[in-house]
Amino acid sequence: MELEEQPKYGEPRKYDPTFKGPIQNRGCTDIVCCILFILAILGYIAVGILAWSQGDPRKVIYPTDSRGQFCGQAGTPLEKKPLLFYFNIMKCASPMVLLEFQCPTTQMCVEKCPEKFMTLVKAYSNKNDFDYYKQFCKEGVTNTMGIPQILKLGLCPAMLTPSRPFTRRCFPALGQEGGVITVGNNSKFDDGNGNIRDAKDLVDGVKNATLVIEARQVVMKIFEDYTQSWYWILIGLVIAMLTSLLFIVLLRFLAGIMVWVMIVMVILVIGYGIVHCYMEYAALKGEPGADVTLQQLGFQTDFTVYLQIRQTWLAFMIILAIVEVIIILLLIFLRKRICIAIALIKEASRAIGHVMSSLFYPLFTFLLLAMVIAYWAVTAVFLSTSNEPIYKVFNETECEHSRATCEPANYTSSLMRKQCPDSECLFAFYGGETVYHKYLIALQFYNVFLFFWCANFVTALGQMTLAGAFASYYWAFVKPDDMPAFPVFSSLGRSLRYHTGTLAFGSLILSIIQIIRVLLEYLDHKLQGAQNKCTKFLLCCLKCCFWCLEKFIKFINRNAYIMVAIYGKNFCTSARDAFFLLMRNMIRVAVLDKVTDFLLFLGKLLIVGLVGIFAFFFFSGRVKAFENTAPNLHYYWVPIITLVIGSYLIAHGFFSVYAMCVDTLFLCFCEDLERNDGSATRPYYMSSTLHEILWKNKAEEPSSSAARQQDDEDIRLKQQQAQEEDAA
Repeated sequence: MELEEQPKYGEPRKYDPTFKGPIQNRGCTDIVCCILFILAILGYIAVGILAWSQGDPRKVIYPTDSRGQFCGQAGTPLEKKPLLFYFNIMKCASPMVLLEFQCPTTQMCVEKCPEKFMTLVKAYSNKNDFDYYKQFCKEGVTNTMGIPQILKLGLCPAMLTPSRPFTRRCFPALGQEGGVITVGNNSKFDDGNGNIRDAKDLVDGVKNATLVIEARQVVMKIFEDYTQSWYWILIGLVIAMLTSLLFIVLLRFLAGIMVWVMIVMVILVIGYGIVHCYMEYAALKGEPGADVTLQQLGFQTDFTVYLQIRQTWLAFMIILAIVEVIIILLLIFLRKRICIAIALIKEASRAIGHVMSSLFYPLFTFLLLAMVIAYWAVTAVFLSTSNEPIYKVFNETECEHSRATCEPANYTSSLMRKQCPDSECLFAFYGGETVYHKYLIALQFYNVFLFFWCANFVTALGQMTLAGAFASYYWAFVKPDDMPAFPVFSSLGRSLRYHTGTLAFGSLILSIIQIIRVLLEYLDHKLQGAQNKCTKFLLCCLKCCFWCLEKFIKFINRNAYIMVAIYGKNFCTSARDAFFLLMRNMIRVAVLDKVTDFLLFLGKLLIVGLVGIFAFFFFSGRVKAFENTAPNLHYYWVPIITLVIGSYLIAHGFFSVYAMCVDTLFLCFCEDLERNDGSATRPYYMSSTLHEILWKNKAEEPSSSAARQQDDEDIRLKQQQAQEEDAA
């Protein structure tokens, strides 16, 4: 007796007269993972509560004086003193500043920066000048105290220099006359100790102090730009949402025309980008400094500087030209398949027409994702600001206690002060040595991991919900009479009631891969200075492999959720069934499903391009009609990038409805072909139009050996199934 050869990709589905679409009588799946997910969420809430009780976001917003107090904080004695003043800015020129992120000089909160040059010696001789000078001294200075006593106790700075506020800090108002650095219109100044010094000596101190807060400067400027332009960004996102919704509605009624319009418009928009880049490139010819290379310019926090050199526009032009050529070549090679994909999109439009509520489901997904992102961001801020103020010893001369931890309250009477008379106990940074602070990094890691898990769970819930709704449409023999009254709500209820564990399982696998990718990026960042080429190559390979693995897992998860929505089985079984079903129909997957995804991607690209071009001309002030309307920003690219990213996410959300519909209809079609044969007793559930679409490419490629092999396999399986039924 010969052993019957098992099919390579599993047994095909058999005819079942009782199967009428998504199974109603189902049980809970992947219960262990459901319990694990609930416990993880409870732990996440506990981490959030702990962070909110320990954290203090004021540490990010307000500058901190030498006592660890916040300048300008409402409801405190320093409310009317929003600026930070350095007693001796030249001490910021020490290399230790770049290591410890703190200038070794007294810092205090003041109402306004010094406006004139003055030394303590000169101010002391004039009552009015000394009263002005005392604004920049510590409390306790009186007119009866002598200058040596004031300087010995470190109550006042030795001199004041004209300063300007910058990121809530007072920096010397340095200028330049005839190539000479000046401060207060003078090239030299008295440092208060009887020494005449050049104004350029202040430059290093200002530069190092600026380096310490450079990241915060950029963040604060970006934050200010958001406060100035948030309503325009909101308007732009609403325009992107309305445009996406309009495209989806038009696809419902004019699928063929809209697809060709999208293709032509994408080519025209990218073509316009190429022309605009060339015009900017040509306009900068002969301009001073325009021929500087990007390598020579280096990194600049003001990104508008890059737009003033020709090489930037040349790079943009080359990139857009490459994208344009790739799209045109793809359209040429896929021209026949595009017509079939358009017909498939038309069929998806009919399905969406019967499940119109699916068009608005992305809004629910956006709301849940916004909640997840907001919770993660707030928790991250509170965790990062939950350290305690650490004070260290700063001194000008040799001292064995230099940079040691100290307590400012009793430092004047401490042994360290007696051994180092000229030292001071100043605020250094935020840290801590408690159990909580030791595990702070672990809590941040947990916050990031749960963010990925929750975000992927929300996305998976949307995919399974839409899959269940569109499967209800497909397997309804008489449409829409055999469909449930509210297919989206019915599918959402089934997903949450029975398959929370399955959604958690699939999203957990994806989250683990994503967190590994984050760790690899972190390692790559830390090892940037390493010269070991083998290590760099290994990291590059790992990053590439995990990127591919993430894409594969997303593909498997997506199709597994469709099978779960239909049959109600656990994740692993559904993933295996979906994979085998796709492998048994590999030719159709490659030819139709991916071409449809490409067309929908062009739709997203068009919306992003239109919104991006509008945002560029509006915020950059290139159009005179918008000059007085557009807000005055530090970086006009901030709202532009925000709008481009936001419009892509919005377009992706709306077009994902079509993509999910196409994927669901495709899997259901493959199942239908295996279950039924189109006879009166076993009729197809697919419409005649869909049957014609998905069988059309076979007739067009009679010479394809792979296609003929799949046809033979389909016929063999049909014959085998018929023989088994006759024997039964």
